[in-house]
Amino acid sequence: MTDIFELYPWMLPVIIFLGRICDVTLGTLRIIFVAKGEKKKAPLVGFFEVFIWVVVISQIFTHTNSMIAYLAYAGGYATGNFVGILVENKIAFGFQLFRIYTKSNGLELAQQLNRNGFGSTHIHGQGVVAEVEIIETVVSRKSGKKVVGIIRAFDPDAFYVVEDIRSKQKGIFTVSSAGAPRLGK
Repeated sequence: MTDIFELYPWMLPVIIFLGRICDVTLGTLRIIFVAKGEKKKAPLVGFFEVFIWVVVISQIFTHTNSMIAYLAYAGGYATGNFVGILVENKIAFGFQLFRIYTKSNGLELAQQLNRNGFGSTHIHGQGVVAEVEIIETVVSRKSGKKVVGIIRAFDPDAFYVVEDIRSKQKGIFTVSSAGAPRLGK
């Protein structure tokens, strides 16, 4: 591999840069899979992450006098973080808990969420200055924007908190092909 870099010296920084983008992006995904308890995905992604890193770092050590290689390494790391975030947002892996606080009719919002295929729970509560209605719903991360749209259309002044959840069990999580909510496992 070293011979090719002597013939084409511009290839070394390019390969280092692209390799770092790949291994850092995979590292971001691996961390997400570990946090979500994905016991099969995390080690597999970790294998490829480390394999790429070892190949890249070996080239850095082979070409210790190349400042351009060092800059490519650092630039690939920074770009890999950015790309990792983009990929993670795109795949939107996992589930989120929406906890919505409104002074409006919370039961009506819960029913509206239910009609859109999102199981929800309605709770009456007491806030610091007034009574509030609390609605909780667990949705896939891919559905998050739709839920935010429903909340804002219902009550633009509603306060809501979104939390990532590690696991879920039983409940209504998705819409079946017939359009009715389906019980989750």
